[in-house]
Amino acid sequence: MVYEDILPQDVAGWRERGAKVVDVREPWEFAAGHLPDSTNIPLGEFVARLGELTAPLVLVCASGSRSASAAAYLDRRGFGEVANLDGGVHLWEDMGLELER
Repeated sequence: MVYEDILPQDVAGWRERGAKVVDVREPWEFAAGHLPDSTNIPLGEFVARLGELTAPLVLVCASGSRSASAAAYLDRRGFGEVANLDGGVHLWEDMGLELER
């Protein structure tokens, strides 16, 4: 299964299927504003914390670049259903969607 790039309007559908949202930004970025009910696992800790992850999974960062790297990593390991939020938190906020702080 190849990971899927999704847009902010697709996140709710993934959550309805049980997807957890994981933000791979640094803790200070996460604290400045993140998707509601998301978990912070910084990219630098991602491999060490793989045991915390289950599919389906939506990965998020500021723009979609770091989360795409994490999604590709999981994909190469046959993780299962993974989505990358294309445009990241920036697009989420630009669309007027809620961020938790």
